[in-house]
Amino acid sequence: MSTPCLLIIDMQNDFICDDAPLPIPGAQNIIPTVKSVLDIFRAHSLPIFHIQRIHRRDGSDVEISRRELFATTPFAVEGTHGACVIDDLCPLPDEYIIRKTRMSAFIHTELDLLLRSLAIDTIYITGIQTPNCIRATAFDAFAYNYHTILIEDAITAKNEDIHHANIIDMTAIGIRVLQYADIMNELKN
Repeated sequence: MSTPCLLIIDMQNDFICDDAPLPIPGAQNIIPTVKSVLDIFRAHSLPIFHIQRIHRRDGSDVEISRRELFATTPFAVEGTHGACVIDDLCPLPDEYIIRKTRMSAFIHTELDLLLRSLAIDTIYITGIQTPNCIRATAFDAFAYNYHTILIEDAITAKNEDIHHANIIDMTAIGIRVLQYADIMNELKN
């Protein structure tokens, strides 16, 4: 019997809101599905992890390829409204918040330790941006031997073609892809 958890990746104001500095086109469209998945995990009292990209105000912890961008368009700055999870998905007090500074939710975070401490062996992934944070987190989860499942209609990217190509690529290494409609049956098993 598996012990699942939910990861909601980067569903923050700076990436989701209409006036966001780095908006992901289509991100607004997945909010209802991510919320529905979140509600199912809450109803089953399963662990939920809100993964948030958070950066220092001076940008010293931003990856080298994004430092110029951050200098002109700061994003996910610690303590700002933009760094917060969107209101529709606001974490409850008993849910976990994982702060990251890189694409993968596993790099320099306590995620793996918490998952192992909670005896989690299966990870369901929702959120943004498929070729970056979703992919990096999914690959690392798979490399750490977690059963890794993408909820396809609860993830998105800036570019649909790249989004689909990345899903095909992740499927090829053994990451499962499901739709929201499949989740109820999955969690019963």
